[in-house]
Amino acid sequence: MSFKKKQFVGLGITVISLVVLLSVILIMTNSMKTNMLEIVEDRYYKVNKATDIRQLFYETDRQLLFVINRDDSEDITDNLANIAENRETVRNNIVELEAVLNKNQTKVLLRNIEERYNSFWSMEQEIVSQISNGASNEDLQAIYVSQLDTRSALLQDISDFKDLQESYMEDTLASANETYQTLIITMIAAVILSLLIIIMTTLWVIRSTNRRLDEVKNGIKDINYDDLSTLPRLTTNIKDEIGEISEAFNTMASSIESYHVKEKQFTEEIGRQNWVQTNSADIINLYHRNVSTDSLAEKFIATLTPLMDAKLGAFYLLDGEGKEGTYKKVATYADGAEDVGGEAYKLREGLVGQCAWDKKVIILEDVPEGYSVVTTGIGHIKPKSIIIAPVIIKDEVIAVIEMATLTEFTKTHRQLLNKVLETLGIAITNILGRMEVERLLLESQAQTEELQSQSEELQAQSEELQTQSEELRMINEQLEERSRDAEQKSADLQKAKTELEEKAKQLQLSSKYKSEFLANMSHELRTPLNSILLLSEMLAEDPEGQLTDEQREFSRVINSSGQDLLNLINDILDLSKVEVKKLEVMFGEVNVEEFINRLELQFTHIAKHKKLDYEIVRGNQLPDVFFTDEQRLQQIVKNLLSNAFKFTEQGKVSVTIEKAPKRVLLRANVNVEADTWLKISVEDTGIGISKDKQSLIFEAFHQGDGATMRKYGGTGLGLSISKEFSNLLGGSVFVESEEGEGSIFTLLIPSLPKGMPQLQEVEAAWQEVASTSETELLEEENMVLDMARKEEVIRAPQTVEEEDFSNILKGKTVVVVDDDHRNVYALNNALNKEDMNILTAENGLQCLDILHENEHVDIILMDIMMPVMDGYKAIKTIRNLEKHKDVPIIALTAKAMKGDREKCLEVGASDYISKPLKLDQLLSAMRVWVAKN
Repeated sequence: MSFKKKQFVGLGITVISLVVLLSVILIMTNSMKTNMLEIVEDRYYKVNKATDIRQLFYETDRQLLFVINRDDSEDITDNLANIAENRETVRNNIVELEAVLNKNQTKVLLRNIEERYNSFWSMEQEIVSQISNGASNEDLQAIYVSQLDTRSALLQDISDFKDLQESYMEDTLASANETYQTLIITMIAAVILSLLIIIMTTLWVIRSTNRRLDEVKNGIKDINYDDLSTLPRLTTNIKDEIGEISEAFNTMASSIESYHVKEKQFTEEIGRQNWVQTNSADIINLYHRNVSTDSLAEKFIATLTPLMDAKLGAFYLLDGEGKEGTYKKVATYADGAEDVGGEAYKLREGLVGQCAWDKKVIILEDVPEGYSVVTTGIGHIKPKSIIIAPVIIKDEVIAVIEMATLTEFTKTHRQLLNKVLETLGIAITNILGRMEVERLLLESQAQTEELQSQSEELQAQSEELQTQSEELRMINEQLEERSRDAEQKSADLQKAKTELEEKAKQLQLSSKYKSEFLANMSHELRTPLNSILLLSEMLAEDPEGQLTDEQREFSRVINSSGQDLLNLINDILDLSKVEVKKLEVMFGEVNVEEFINRLELQFTHIAKHKKLDYEIVRGNQLPDVFFTDEQRLQQIVKNLLSNAFKFTEQGKVSVTIEKAPKRVLLRANVNVEADTWLKISVEDTGIGISKDKQSLIFEAFHQGDGATMRKYGGTGLGLSISKEFSNLLGGSVFVESEEGEGSIFTLLIPSLPKGMPQLQEVEAAWQEVASTSETELLEEENMVLDMARKEEVIRAPQTVEEEDFSNILKGKTVVVVDDDHRNVYALNNALNKEDMNILTAENGLQCLDILHENEHVDIILMDIMMPVMDGYKAIKTIRNLEKHKDVPIIALTAKAMKGDREKCLEVGASDYISKPLKLDQLLSAMRVWVAKN
């Protein structure tokens, strides 16, 4: 039986038992009501009144004794008031009893009580009077003792009255007990039977449920949160709700184990990559500080060997050319050899020569006996693993590196070695080139000296060698001609160098102008856009309900148009980043199934809204993990799907994801080698594209034709961005379409675990063309483009919760400093709703005047780019003021250049927000800083 049925059965039995029990109790209560009514309403009332009179008398007596035995310093006003209040209550109780007594004996007792209580009250009045006259405690005690007999008699009469009423009550109760005894047996039997049924039913439900819940609880308790690689499992043999919970728990445990393993692998891989990049950069910095191969080899082997966790190291450099060349040991680490240059190996001689011949890395895990040992101060240790690696440049091995370790060379060590060897060959070639130039220069100088010596000898023998003078003259002319050629070539080289320097300066200036243009464009577009978005958002919300539905719809349309304009700005900046080859591409693992699920979630609601069929077709043998830049891949497919839905009025949109066959790759003419390719096809039944327009749609700001643009809208940047992104990822995008019959856009993407192979070559070529200053400007431009895409996130301190200061801005004074009246107007309307006192200034100088005129300001909103005095200087000046140096200042700007945030904070700003502003984020930041201040 399921848990639900058990609950219904148990509840039904319990309700039936309670109904039966309640019926019996009601029947018995009605039968006893008549007999008990007399006891409760008459006798019990009289006994209760008598008890109250006695209790009040005792209370009055205690208060009176306290007054008699008081100290002169104690206040007895409250005690006297309590005595008078008790007297009045007793008199009311006696009057009420007189009205309900119906027996002569009780009436006589009540009159005696009243008389004695009046006598006792007279004694109380006398004591109060004597206190007013200043009588001593002994006199008051004497008055009190004189009435002890009256007190005792009064208490006895009250007890007699109470006992008499209780006897009447017992007589009535005895008659009621006869009826009660008859009915009590029936009630007990019904209660016992009902309780047994309820208890048995409840125990049955509880035991069957708790046993299953204990299994689930114990399974959850067994989870080791410090090690999520192995999680316990629950039994699922019983098919009820708890069994379903157990199955869900087991599924969750499997998913967590898989995620934990992947997360651990990813963290380790990232750590290894960071270690490799950092240490390889440190080693590369050694290259430009050396002028000879020997010093480079010594510093290189001394630096790399400890990083590889090796204990022995040797550097062999090529000496000679061709097959006759040998690899001579020029530097060692911990070798201890007296003659470093004594050892040399020819090609295929020893493992060093074989490594140079094969041009491959050799790794020895089992080191043979007799191999060089690691020597310490107390002994010798044989290495466990040896690695021999060639340094290759232009398919020629120019050096060999050998290292030995006491453990094993890890994958990370080998990655570091491969990384540094890629650039080591270039460094050695450069040094050898410089050395060759120096050698040639020395030889040229020696030859010049030799020619001068020969000239002197020829002059001494001129008479004897007259026949050779003409020949020597001709030789001299040839030499002069060659000298002139050399001078001409030198001049040409100098001119080319000057032209290159001029072009580099022009390129630098052009890049600078472009960066400034992008920043200024961002500022000029976002400044009016800020007020458009703020005001339209405030109108659309209409908290006071003053606008019509049509007016609110107008506001939403304005806000939506502003968002579209912001998206257009971001798309243009994206294209600019691609153009300057500084768009950041991060290759990593992509979970294919999660990627497909996101596509389904993102566009299902759009398909329902447009009443289109939407399906995703998964191909066979899809990989679980794919290596590419997941963010750029999502943006490409999202652009393709957005176009498909935009240009499709009826029918369907489908996405097919499969492994790309070789014939498709051959047809696409791809240039990147990869083991796995994905083919993502987006097919729609929309308007289609004519043949002559298919090449134009991938260009920026182009669509099918003018009519299409007017009907469907858009900027025409989506496909252009998709094409550029696919090229950066090593893939391509192409289209197949017939006008009026729909389109098929196909994306081919390679899986690249190590990233794009040509990225390093492209980066090296770019460094040769661009100077250091130009590179800095490009990096700055890249930062501008990235920051333009981001919205500033208000990071509120963790210790302050929003509900604690949601109304903190009410009544606070804010200074809004902005030269754009539209922004000032929008901010004034927004801050007025918070009941703030608003002061405005058009530049930093006016802001300083306002601060001098006002004693207290709670917060300042400061624009950066303003005439007369900009925001930087204004903030710095405010921080030097004695009166307002601690006031919170939030910097607002639409020009998001690299370092602007740091510059604002450095001059003294409390926070930094870029435009267009989001009102809730701005108000949140203001509440935080006002609360902290």
